[in-house]
Amino acid sequence: MAFKTTSLNHSISDDGRRELTIKEFKRWLMRFDTDKDGRISKSELRQIVKATGGWFSGLKGSAGIKSADKNGNGYVDEYEIENLIQFAQKELGVRIIPY
Repeated sequence: MAFKTTSLNHSISDDGRRELTIKEFKRWLMRFDTDKDGRISKSELRQIVKATGGWFSGLKGSAGIKSADKNGNGYVDEYEIENLIQFAQKELGVRIIPY
């Protein structure tokens, strides 16, 4: 799955997934923060799923928020973004590398 809303060039892993560092992933996520509040909402996560070519963006957006939103406020904030890594690797077709 290609990122349709980004022009970042990154390597492709052996399994065909685009690789991003954690820092790049966070920066990419914030491109979808349409209200610029520093958090990712369910609707913003839905847009992320759509941008990567994913299906069932409403369901996946809800599932992503539920899995990452540890304080239960309905948003993924800067302290919870790392919780989206597993979701992104499974549902968005990316590989997040530590460096």
